[in-house]
Amino acid sequence: MYKPFLEHLESELFNRFDLRDRAIPAGLEYKVSDRGKNPATIQSWCYQCPELRKIRYTYIDAGASAQILNSVIYPSHHYDLPLLGVDFLSFGKVKNLVVLDFQPLFQDEAYQRQYIEPLKSLHAQYPDLAQGLEMKFYDANQYFSKYLLFAKTDVETVETRLFAAFKDYLNLYWQLLDEAKPLTDPEDIQRIVKAQKDYDQYSAERDPASGLFGSYFGHEWAERFLYEFLFEDAAPLSVSAGKK
Repeated sequence: MYKPFLEHLESELFNRFDLRDRAIPAGLEYKVSDRGKNPATIQSWCYQCPELRKIRYTYIDAGASAQILNSVIYPSHHYDLPLLGVDFLSFGKVKNLVVLDFQPLFQDEAYQRQYIEPLKSLHAQYPDLAQGLEMKFYDANQYFSKYLLFAKTDVETVETRLFAAFKDYLNLYWQLLDEAKPLTDPEDIQRIVKAQKDYDQYSAERDPASGLFGSYFGHEWAERFLYEFLFEDAAPLSVSAGKK
């Protein structure tokens, strides 16, 4: 269901950037599960380039039971841009939950004006995908923008409206990246290093998808996938608790 989205993302990335493979820990790049009604496969890709330090995306294909595309793009530490977050989930084509956002590293007014306000007019074009749903696992005021697309919708809307919004959000993100000036002050760069690391920690501790990964591929694999690939800069809770 989301293969056209994945293909468009890959086309954009390979046409715009000098991509290099970024290592995925052994055993996490691909796995097959025979649990559930339909066999499920999970496959991940990861790249880097001078402008983007980590580009990761994952596709789960469980046939009619589930189709999931998840991606996060992390800018180089020399840029203070938001992260680009994508989470599209469909279960039996009946339950379709979509999330698309420029995920801000900071909430101060100047940052919001520079990187989030440019989304305003674009966001306004897709009121059907901005439903103001309540977040169960995350604080909507942290690492999400006020121009987030977040909706429960139908297959037709996914194939038409969401695909159009996906292309538009990507184009605007590339534009902001083109216009961004690299940071040169070591303190500014370290601020971004910390902010991106904090994002990984926050996300790893709250991501509800870990339960989904576990149901398909087992708890041990899911934990590795969460902490060694998806949010590799996060420390598992037992480890981080031991440091305190």
